[in-house]
Amino acid sequence: MSEYGEHGTGQEAEELTFAAPPPARGGAFTRTWWGRAWLKALEDTALDGQQVKAGRKHARAGAVGAVSVRPGRITAVVQDRDGTAYRGDVLVRTLTDEEWDRLLDLAVDSAGHIAALLDHEMPPHLVEDAAAVGVDLLPGIGDLDPECDCGAWDHCPHTAALCHQVARILDEDPFVLLLMRGRGRRAVVDALQARSAARAGAGTGAPRGAGAAGGAPAGVSAAEAYALRDILPPLPAVPVPAAVPGEPPSLDTETDPEPGVEPAALEFLAADTAARAHRLLTELLTGRPAPSETAAGLSVAEDAVRLAAGRPPSWVAGRLASGTARSRAELDLATRAWRWGGAAALAVLDGSWTPDEEALARATARFTAAWEDGERPGSSRSGACWTMAGGEAQLRLGEDGRWWPYRRAGGVWVPAGPADRDPATALTMATADAERED
Repeated sequence: MSEYGEHGTGQEAEELTFAAPPPARGGAFTRTWWGRAWLKALEDTALDGQQVKAGRKHARAGAVGAVSVRPGRITAVVQDRDGTAYRGDVLVRTLTDEEWDRLLDLAVDSAGHIAALLDHEMPPHLVEDAAAVGVDLLPGIGDLDPECDCGAWDHCPHTAALCHQVARILDEDPFVLLLMRGRGRRAVVDALQARSAARAGAGTGAPRGAGAAGGAPAGVSAAEAYALRDILPPLPAVPVPAAVPGEPPSLDTETDPEPGVEPAALEFLAADTAARAHRLLTELLTGRPAPSETAAGLSVAEDAVRLAAGRPPSWVAGRLASGTARSRAELDLATRAWRWGGAAALAVLDGSWTPDEEALARATARFTAAWEDGERPGSSRSGACWTMAGGEAQLRLGEDGRWWPYRRAGGVWVPAGPADRDPATALTMATADAERED
């Protein structure tokens, strides 16, 4: 599509003129969602489908001259097959001021819409969101009123050809649709900037639709949009996750840090944050289930153990140990438990849960039924711990009813594997872990 000229006065031209493009030989008539959506709306609202088809042939053949677009009207001269030229106009219903207010409020309420519009892009999903607040951007029945020198009372091949040419214009500049509806690109962008600034000045950046009666909708989550991708406008392909996390910025500069700020510690935390973000994004994009716990849901002591489980430098581990009132040996045990089962495994190591009589009764029944007669090992119970005869293996009951295997090493109980619902299976893991250490 060639560049268009501007006419009129004021801050923004009230009329845009698009030069006639070359004939459309073969292939799809339009190539974007906006062009296809415009043509579908035309086909849905025209009374005579044969005239629409004839108009498409005229447009493909290059019979449509320069197209003038202004609020409420599109105009072009269309040549008939015998060379006779006809002026065709299509009157477009413009939006009322109240409809514009609703549309602009909707855009300001949606971070995605306002970001795209201020960047001079027209997001296709704006059509459905606008319809949800009673504003129809694409033409409906009664929105397009044809006028042609040929004297036809409904769409004729000439006005239908003009509408098809507008579809090609929308391929290049979807904002033309807003101009037809009454306001051009600059007027819309200026209004959005003014509303956004006014809202920020009023101290509110929250969408009005979030729980407010009668307000604009809060929008659609990305997950919902992708789930409905077969019926929504075309969505971008799911991005491929990076192979490794991004590198955090280096804080080793010539400027001395503020008192109490340790650049090395901040670099370590930044690297940990990047690694967690990369893992979460990879799990999301590849369809693997997200982790059951994140750093946001942990206590300070739990998060310190999580950090230590990542095998940080020795000086970091020492700081984490002192910050959680653990010795280095105790922190090593805690990180071992964490690697087997996160916060749940750490709670079992620390013995932070005391089962009641009912929970102990259920656990004892499961422990007794886990082996055939004569195969159950001798054991003694203290609280939520079942210690096997010989004192080298132990099972600990978690709050969720799972059994955690432990083995004795160097006079302390060491986490020996992940939890299992079956105490016999958990005990096997404790024995296997002891054999691996030997």
